[in-house]
Amino acid sequence: MKLNLRQIEVFRAIMLSGSISGASKLLYVSQPAVSRLISYTEQRLGLLLFQRIKGRLYPTPEARRLFEEVGAVYQSVQRVNEVAENLAENRIGQLRIASSPNLGQSLMPRAVAIFCERYPEVRIVLHTLIPSVMLQSLLTHEVELGVTYMPVTHPSLAVRPLYKNRIMAVVPQEHRLAGRSSITTDDLAGDRFVGYSSDIPFGQLVQQMFGNEEQRPQPRIEVQQAHVACAMVQAGVGVALVDEITISGPIWSKVVAIPVVPIASAPVNVYHIELEPLSRLAQEFIAILESLRQ
Repeated sequence: MKLNLRQIEVFRAIMLSGSISGASKLLYVSQPAVSRLISYTEQRLGLLLFQRIKGRLYPTPEARRLFEEVGAVYQSVQRVNEVAENLAENRIGQLRIASSPNLGQSLMPRAVAIFCERYPEVRIVLHTLIPSVMLQSLLTHEVELGVTYMPVTHPSLAVRPLYKNRIMAVVPQEHRLAGRSSITTDDLAGDRFVGYSSDIPFGQLVQQMFGNEEQRPQPRIEVQQAHVACAMVQAGVGVALVDEITISGPIWSKVVAIPVVPIASAPVNVYHIELEPLSRLAQEFIAILESLRQ
């Protein structure tokens, strides 16, 4: 016969208290119930666990040996309960996430800082990846969440919109347009322009904003990432179109960000595997991202 957890619990209570009455108090059950269960256990085991001598209950040598193992079992059960409690309170664990490089320098540091303050025992692994690599990382479970402002599409992925992320024009402080409340892409005609590669989604979005090919300015310099474009404007290279989350990240000195009309956006979304439950940590991180909505 194999002992079940209830039988182990009653046996342990008797060993600790030294009596049937003591065990009943520890377990909040009646003395007859304890007596019946321990007698049934001895009968099924074919092993005498306790012997009454001069009115007192004494464990047999076999019971003492069994109690050594029971102690180890209870330590393991206690450890399981501690882990369960820590998981419930988000006190342990690891969260693996990915973001686009621009968000890794703007939005993600703010979100991670809040998360680490709330859950200091949790380890975060953050990868900054382009959308195609992020997709593979999600599908192969290298990361649980992906945060990017350009579309990542796959039938296995669920998407949660986070921010509209409006496109802004970034110009030097002394620029002729610096005092405007809004501008159009036509207003940038003739300016030295910091553009993006046409093979990246953000570059394609910027090209669409200028309309046909004749209206598009010829970039003086071509970059891959919006925060690099901001740095170029800051250095006096030219003007650029940048998303507002990138502008709200590092402090860009000597530049002015102006809303572009008509409004264009590079929406920020969070992605995860659709048919797999999110961990509590991932849910908490998404809640933090949502709380940072501008």
